[in-house]
Amino acid sequence: MTRIIAADDQPDVLEALRLLLKRENISMVPATSPAGVLSALEHEDFDAALIDLNYARDTTSGGEGLDLLSRLRALDPTLPVVVMTAWGSVEGAVEAMRRGARDYVQKPWDNARLVATLRTQVELGRALRRSLRLEEENSRLRGSAPQMIARSPAMQAVLRVLEKVAPSDANVLITGEHGTGKEVVARYIHAASKRAGKPLITVNAGGVAEGVFESELFGHVRGAFTDAKTDRAGAFEVADGGTLFLDEVGNMPTQQQAKLLRVLQTGEFTPVGSSKVKRSDVRVLAATNARLHEEVAQGRFREDLLYRLNTVEVQLPPLRDRLDDIPQLAQFFLNRIVDKGGTRARGGARGPARLRRGDRRAGHPPRRAGTRTGAAREHDP
Repeated sequence: MTRIIAADDQPDVLEALRLLLKRENISMVPATSPAGVLSALEHEDFDAALIDLNYARDTTSGGEGLDLLSRLRALDPTLPVVVMTAWGSVEGAVEAMRRGARDYVQKPWDNARLVATLRTQVELGRALRRSLRLEEENSRLRGSAPQMIARSPAMQAVLRVLEKVAPSDANVLITGEHGTGKEVVARYIHAASKRAGKPLITVNAGGVAEGVFESELFGHVRGAFTDAKTDRAGAFEVADGGTLFLDEVGNMPTQQQAKLLRVLQTGEFTPVGSSKVKRSDVRVLAATNARLHEEVAQGRFREDLLYRLNTVEVQLPPLRDRLDDIPQLAQFFLNRIVDKGGTRARGGARGPARLRRGDRRAGHPPRRAGTRTGAAREHDP
């Protein structure tokens, strides 16, 4: 269940909020003072905070609404904070947004708008926290960026390109056969870019059904269709300021390609069922195992979309063309498996050495090694 903390110095306001949110299956913890809010956050986790900007002076903590907002942001930067302000107090709302509030509602509030605002911010906050947890886990296991195993000349050439393109804001098309490590390369580019502190959102562009494509990428508002019971932020909104990785982009139907092209051209999109145009600043990385120039010639992929995606192309070699990487890849996956059991592998490079002997005897990598990914895939044990 969604849990929020609401702060207001008027108990009747808090009770009205509690009853409203209860009907929406949102649990609310009330606080009548800034000190109460800060104390609750030290002991409990919340999906969002809803605070009144018009606090009377709190003698215990010496804080008012804006001061409380600043303290909340310092205590938990990932916590979405929505502020309530008196009708017509635009200056207060602007100052709150400057200090880190995600959105605001005016008193007396509109029930539907208040609930929709909270649900949107809760979802954005959860997505941000998931992204940060993944980045922390990646850093713990492999350093600040996914490990790129590149001893072979083929991968050394790829790495040189990545080092040049990653710090830029250019869209990148990552191509290669299945299992060559396209997702790992996308994570490497994001981690080495100026957007590394923002979300990296992955969408299987070729696996999204026609009926939910727009909702998945652009979001929807409550009531937009039968099952739209709440507002939902799409991938472009969640990834704002960060990176959007579109996997299997070559499998997208042409109708979906046109919708994607528009947002890439303008940076603007409209959630399903809404008339409000939103903007998103994202860097797009796309991956495919298809030969998109051939798909364009056959009329199955839009040439203008390929132009937008393919500012820089990074082509990954298959494992059969990078035999020098096999021993290190084998050791990497061996260590990953053993680390899950809490111990390190004994015997060092015995396994990789055995693979090297196999290479000399047969002239090619053993079949099992050849089925592994071309880069150290983070989801592959």
